[in-house]
Amino acid sequence: MAMNGAQSLIRTLADADVDLCFTNPGTSEMHFVAALDDVPQMRAVLGLAEGVVTGAADGYGRVAQRPAATLLHLGPGLGNGLANLHNARRARTPVVNIVGDHATYHKNLDAPLESDIEAVAGSLDGWVHRSVAPAQVGTDTAAAVAAARDAPGRVATLILPADVSWGDGGAPAAPVAPREPRPVPSETVREIAKVLRGGEPVALLVGGAACREPGLRAVSRIARATGATTFTETFPARLERGAGLPGIERLGYLAEQVSYQLDGVRHVVVAGTRAPVSFFAYPGKASELVPEGAQVHTLAEVGDDVVAALVELADEVAADVAPELVPAHRPELPTGELTPQNWAQVIGALLPEGAIVSDEANTSGLLVPSATAGSPRHDVLTLTGGAIGQGMPVATGAALAAPDRPVVNLESDGSALYTIPALWTQAREGLNVTTVLLNNRAYAILRMELQRVGAESSGPKAGGLLDLSTPDLDFVRMAEGFGVPATRARTAEQLAEQFRRALAEPGPHLIEAMVPPLL
Repeated sequence: MAMNGAQSLIRTLADADVDLCFTNPGTSEMHFVAALDDVPQMRAVLGLAEGVVTGAADGYGRVAQRPAATLLHLGPGLGNGLANLHNARRARTPVVNIVGDHATYHKNLDAPLESDIEAVAGSLDGWVHRSVAPAQVGTDTAAAVAAARDAPGRVATLILPADVSWGDGGAPAAPVAPREPRPVPSETVREIAKVLRGGEPVALLVGGAACREPGLRAVSRIARATGATTFTETFPARLERGAGLPGIERLGYLAEQVSYQLDGVRHVVVAGTRAPVSFFAYPGKASELVPEGAQVHTLAEVGDDVVAALVELADEVAADVAPELVPAHRPELPTGELTPQNWAQVIGALLPEGAIVSDEANTSGLLVPSATAGSPRHDVLTLTGGAIGQGMPVATGAALAAPDRPVVNLESDGSALYTIPALWTQAREGLNVTTVLLNNRAYAILRMELQRVGAESSGPKAGGLLDLSTPDLDFVRMAEGFGVPATRARTAEQLAEQFRRALAEPGPHLIEAMVPPLL
C-alpha cells in the first residue's frame, strides 16, 4: 500500500506502542491530521493551547511509563508549549514531539511563521532531528521513539516539513530498542556501604525511579539499619506514598528548610538525582545546599539503574531489616471557614484509594503532604521544573493514562490561568479529574520571594503586580464555560461535601476553594 510521509509516521508510532497524540495542529500538519483516520490504533486528543498539549503529554508519560506524541504547529506552536516541555525535561518524561514545518522549498521565503525550530527544541537538551524525505520518515520516527524512551526518559523532537508529510514514498519502520538504565558497579555500592557504616551522620537523597515503591522500601531498610537520614528530591516526577508505604520526607523548597534538614550531616549520598542547590540565588546566601565540609557521594547517576543499586545497597547493609511502613491514619474532618491549614485536612480525610494527585497548589498546599501521609496509597505528580501552568494539563494526561483511577488536581489560582483551557479537554474526553482550585486572590509565593531576595516593598505598584483581586476571578463561571461542572466552597463542611460528590460522579469537576493567603 502506497503511503505518504504522514501515514508512515503515524503507523510507526502505533507499532512502537505510541498510540495517543495530543495536538493543536495548523496548516503544515493537515496531512498528519488526515492520516489519523487511516490508523485506528492512534487516538488524537485536542488541546486548545499548546501548553495544555505538552503538559498533558508529560502527565501521560509519568503515569503510563511510555511516551505519548504531541503534534505542534511550527516554531511558535513549539514555543507556546515550551514551559511544560521544560517541566517534562526535568521530570525525565518520555515525550515524542512532532513539530510541523514549512515545505522545504518554502523556507527560504521567510514567510511570517518561519523560525529556527531546531534552536527552540535544542533548549530541551533532548533529541532533535529533521526528516528530509518521505522515505526516511518511518526510520526517523522509530529513532525518535527510542530516543524518548532512552533511560531515564527525555523529550525527542522530530521536525516534519509539510512536503515531506504529504509526499509519497513513505513506509513504516520497525521499533528500535531504547537505551536501558546503566547498571551500577557493585564496587560503587560497597564504597557507599562503607560511608554508611563509617559512624558519621549521613543523608541519603533519592530521585527518579527511586521514588516508587521498590526504591522507597530499599531506602527505608537502609535508614533503619544505618541511621541515615533519608529524603526524596524536592520535586519528584512521581512519588508513591500513603498507608502501607515508607514515608520518606521530601527535601524542602526553601534553602532555610534544607539547611535545617541537613544540619550536622557529614556525608550526602545521592541516588538518581543530583546534590541539592537553591531554587534561586539570594543576596548573601549560598546557592549550593550541601553543608559546608560535608562530602557528596554518588551511588547512582541520573540514567543509572538507581532502584537496583538501592536494593543491592540495602541487601549489603540491612540484609535482615524490614522497611518501616506508614500506618493508615487520616485527619478528622475540620469545621469552620476555610484556612490554608484546614482545607488540606479535608483532602487528607477524603482522598480516595489509588488517587493520582497532580499538585500545583504551591503556597496553599504546604500542609498537604502531612495531611495525606497516612491516607490510602496514592501517587503525587509535582511541579518538577518550576514552570507554573502544569497542574491542569498534567492531570489531564494522567487521567488518560489511568482511566480507572481517580485524578485529583490541587491547583493554585495564579497557576491555573496559564493553562485553564485544559478543562475543556477534560470535558470533551469525559475524564475523571476533580480539581480543587485554591483561590487566595494573589501570587502569594511572589510576595514571599519579594522579601527573600531583599527587595521588600510596600509600594502600591509592587503590591499591585502580586494581587489578583482587582477584578476578582470567578473560576466557577470559567469552568462552566469550558463545560466542567463547578461549585464554590467557603467552609470546610462545604469543601468536604462538594469533594465527596465530585469524586462519586463521573467526568470532570472543579471546586473553587476560597482561602486566605498562607504567607
